[in-house]
Amino acid sequence: MPRLKSPDDLYELREKLKQERDQRHTCVTICSGTGCIACRSQDVVAEFEREMAEKGLEDKVALRRTGCYGLCERGPIVVILPERICYLGTKAEDVSEIVSETLVKGRHVDRLLYEDVETGQRIVRLDDIPFYRKQERLLLEANSLVDPKRIEDYIAIGGYSALAKVLLEMNAEAVIEEIEKAGLRGRGGGGFPVGSKWRTTRDVPSDPKYIIVNADEGDPGAYMDRSILEGNPHSVLEGLIIGAFAIGSQKGYVYVRQEYPLAVENTEIAIKQLEEYGLIGKDILGSGFSFTVDIQRGAGAFVSGESSALMSAIEGKVGEPRLKYVHTAVKGLWDKPTCLNNVETFANVPLIINNGSDWYGRIGSDNSKGTKIFSLVGKVNNTGLVEIPMGMSLREIVYDIGGGIPNGKKFKAVQTGGPSGGVLPEGMLDIPVDFDRLEKVGSMMGSGGMIVMDEDTCMVDTARYYTDFLAHESCGKCVPCREGLRQMLRILDNITSGKGREGDIELLEELSEFLQEAAFCALGSTAPNPVLSTIAHFRDEYDAHIRDKRCPSGVCKDLIAYQIDAEACIGCGTCARNCPVDAISEVEGENTVYEIDQGKCIKCGNCIDVCPPKVEAVVKISSSVLLESA
Repeated sequence: MPRLKSPDDLYELREKLKQERDQRHTCVTICSGTGCIACRSQDVVAEFEREMAEKGLEDKVALRRTGCYGLCERGPIVVILPERICYLGTKAEDVSEIVSETLVKGRHVDRLLYEDVETGQRIVRLDDIPFYRKQERLLLEANSLVDPKRIEDYIAIGGYSALAKVLLEMNAEAVIEEIEKAGLRGRGGGGFPVGSKWRTTRDVPSDPKYIIVNADEGDPGAYMDRSILEGNPHSVLEGLIIGAFAIGSQKGYVYVRQEYPLAVENTEIAIKQLEEYGLIGKDILGSGFSFTVDIQRGAGAFVSGESSALMSAIEGKVGEPRLKYVHTAVKGLWDKPTCLNNVETFANVPLIINNGSDWYGRIGSDNSKGTKIFSLVGKVNNTGLVEIPMGMSLREIVYDIGGGIPNGKKFKAVQTGGPSGGVLPEGMLDIPVDFDRLEKVGSMMGSGGMIVMDEDTCMVDTARYYTDFLAHESCGKCVPCREGLRQMLRILDNITSGKGREGDIELLEELSEFLQEAAFCALGSTAPNPVLSTIAHFRDEYDAHIRDKRCPSGVCKDLIAYQIDAEACIGCGTCARNCPVDAISEVEGENTVYEIDQGKCIKCGNCIDVCPPKVEAVVKISSSVLLESA
């Protein structure tokens, strides 16, 4: 591996690598992100290697393991370039047919193509699939073009050209000005202007300075940062090195969750390759600029995503936030000026340097430029990672990209911004998704979690779930967060178990205001958002739980019961055979029917799940109705 001593060396290497790629025009790419690995994509890779060797195609067709393609529920995903033929749910036993039909004969394997639900049409090209049609994949697109374990793939598509441009043609001030003009805001949740943060750190008359990639992604259902580090760690590292040059730092850290082993592995490999090529270390590309980076593994505490708590963790201390009367940009890691941005933020930097701030500024909305990656999950047909231009409406994301709500259910709400975000009802589906508009309606962008809920979701239980999560993740350093969240959780537990009292809603609102005003860090001050937003938009559900002891959505176990309709029951016994606690037994009589012993029933829902669809004899009712009938 040659050490690159100048930008010219880098450009020469790129041209050589591009020619090598072009010689094998056809390339089979196979998603090897965590989601597809869980679906045995590695077996698919192995089978392609075997089949292609058997057919003598190794010199004609390239095989590339890539990062996440986004449509995670339909993995493993195989995309054949340059035609971008997309096969979904590919298994090892499908490979022989793909090789013989597509690679050899140029024909499609129809059964593996995406089928449009409305038209029944089979869609061949990845870009024509509805899930991808409205996306603008500035960051995620490179996942299909590179093997994350090969720096050469990244260099071949233009990787590190932004770094070379910065070191050869720009100074630190010019870099910061370009980032400021682009309007790049931090993608970690707060949306703070990146250029302003870099400038502040740069201007502090103290050395050394540090720069950190925050990959401590802890929101339930969120995996945007993980997928970027797994699929294209070099895009993040290139942005990191440019940021280090801009602020005058010679030392950086990637703080990544221990629960992300593949992201850690690929980032470690990427750093080693950078060292071998001389793209980090001393005198990078002959510029005189030196920089090194280490990986710091986090222990999985949600609060360590907060900047000062993260820095405490790197120092080997308990991950607790610090008072910010002096910002971490001025006095952070080891009391030195420290700049921290999240994974997605750094990945945007090379794009801005290469294409210019004017180009970037044309994407997105007035005060929220560029694209944002969301993990679209929950009760939606197409779940996965979506990258959309800022300003797209929630309705377009949920229905045009997400494909709407499965099983004919009605949309009820969407929760944005992770556990600290808000729940937005159907009436807000047409608001543009950007930093300012989401905050205005009581939610937030967060790091990019987006959870869709249907008519069967209980809003009180949703608020209870997020409060429970945050109460457990609170570091306990300040009283408002430690005790306030516990009290809010106790009240919500009482409401969802039928023990709610008049005045509980008002008490939740009072505690929320206390947390917002007095909590030590953003974990506590934003923690009431799920509670306040569900009260604001779904207060009737709180009233039903408190006054009627009824859960309208039939979710809260203490407020529901399962019953078998004797007239509808056909006596098949499926429910009884699948009951884990033998709570269902046959009733003596002329016709064979079954009943549920309410004293034994644990309300697991197995009976209603296994009852034949056309029968639907098992019904869910309010426990208060059962008590009244008794």
